[in-house]
Amino acid sequence: MKYTTLSTTDIKISKVCLGTMTFGNQNTEAEAHSQLDYAVERGINFLDTAEMYPIGGNEHIFGSTERYIGTWLHKIGQTKREKLVVATKIAGPNRGMEYIRKPLDFSKKSITEAVELSLKNLQTDYIDLYQMHWPERIMNMFQKRGLQELDANWQYSILEILQIFDGLIKEGKIKTIGVSNENPYGVMRYLVESEKHNLPKIVSIQNPYSLLNRLYEVGLSEMCMREKVGLLAYSPLAFGFLSGKYLGGMKPEFRMALFPNFKRYTNENCYKATQLYKNLAEANGLKISEMALAFVNQQDCVTSTIIGATNLNQLKENIDAFEISLSKDILAELEKIQEQIPNPAP
Repeated sequence: MKYTTLSTTDIKISKVCLGTMTFGNQNTEAEAHSQLDYAVERGINFLDTAEMYPIGGNEHIFGSTERYIGTWLHKIGQTKREKLVVATKIAGPNRGMEYIRKPLDFSKKSITEAVELSLKNLQTDYIDLYQMHWPERIMNMFQKRGLQELDANWQYSILEILQIFDGLIKEGKIKTIGVSNENPYGVMRYLVESEKHNLPKIVSIQNPYSLLNRLYEVGLSEMCMREKVGLLAYSPLAFGFLSGKYLGGMKPEFRMALFPNFKRYTNENCYKATQLYKNLAEANGLKISEMALAFVNQQDCVTSTIIGATNLNQLKENIDAFEISLSKDILAELEKIQEQIPNPAP
């Protein structure tokens, strides 16, 4: 396992991060613990979760993912917990999840309540990386390529948010902060306000990045690389689409059949591009999933890649893929497909 540091901090993280959004819905507590055990055995020390998980959740299973991680952290003990980097996220508004709290915003009350609940669920005294799962404002994210109009109802709150996090860091409840599903405007404003007022700096951005969605490269990549904001690439397999299994048809047990609202990966161009990527991988003796993960891992803009699985065999295959290095010829062929069908899954 290879390691790096989280942005400008001294926090050591594995280049592979274990995503946990299936824990509590697609995976039982015992299965979750098995995945966590195996990931640590393979050298992963970086875990990512969110208060809203598991994916496809509702008010009855809300928070299950954090609770499953919490029982595992309790089991392994404080000494081993201190060797891990645990990241979680606060849910924002506009996503129909009011069962989490009312209102869903980033006010001092909401952030404080969310942090306290995550600490309780995770059975830990501190959170290493605390992220805003998506902005308070409505913007181009989740299947939207561009911004057509400004969110007239949004009131600028970034300075106040950083002041709240500053207090929580001083209390020792969180160590660092990051954003997720952000765009250049949001990253810029967080950086400006933190520098101007000597407040905590965002150290990471968790955005989608895969062969089917490289929009991060437009605008965000240069900004974040120059400003030392590390990309935590999520959905490197495009919600499993880049496993190639969907090319054989949709089956009831597939994730996108279970959660049909995730439509960003199922349009015609996604199928066309994935077939081309699969052909390229097989021509070079690789599985498409191996090539897709290796591609993300080799990009200079990526700090760590978040992977997830519903069983140990998938998890092993995904981790093994990070030992593969793609040749210049394969990378050049990947660029040709990207130019032919650019970013079909925004």
